[in-house]
Amino acid sequence: MNARLNLFGNKAAATFLRHINSAGKVVTDSGLPAATQELVKIRASQINGCGFCTDMHTKDATEAGETALRLHLIAVWREATVFTDAERAALELTEQGTRIADAAGGVPDEVWGKAAEHFDEDQLVALVALIAVINAYNRLNVIVQQPAGDYRPGMFG
Repeated sequence: MNARLNLFGNKAAATFLRHINSAGKVVTDSGLPAATQELVKIRASQINGCGFCTDMHTKDATEAGETALRLHLIAVWREATVFTDAERAALELTEQGTRIADAAGGVPDEVWGKAAEHFDEDQLVALVALIAVINAYNRLNVIVQQPAGDYRPGMFG
């Protein structure tokens, strides 16, 4: 499988990716726990059918020490006992924020309230920004059919 566009060899794409990566760096450097960040990126990528990002972030999470059990259970987090209440709130906000078109009125107050119980304002800003950024990456990769499987942790940094 080949991508429709070479995002890594096109000057305009490289400029765009540099800017979106800068936005992502703000989140990476925030007070939002790194493990939560990876869970959010993986869950949004699963929902959006982005193989490239799912591959990347599961490998990055593994490299950072995440367990195989937790990675295997992200898609069914509601039924899994391996996630903290804060991680569950972040995953719920991720799902609601990723599936905005499915819910008239956007993210329900109850979902926001659960997240606000576990994260301070700066962490909430980081969480919302992360959901927005990973959804942008997902859409970019899905539209161009970026193939998955060849990512190696650290290859872009």
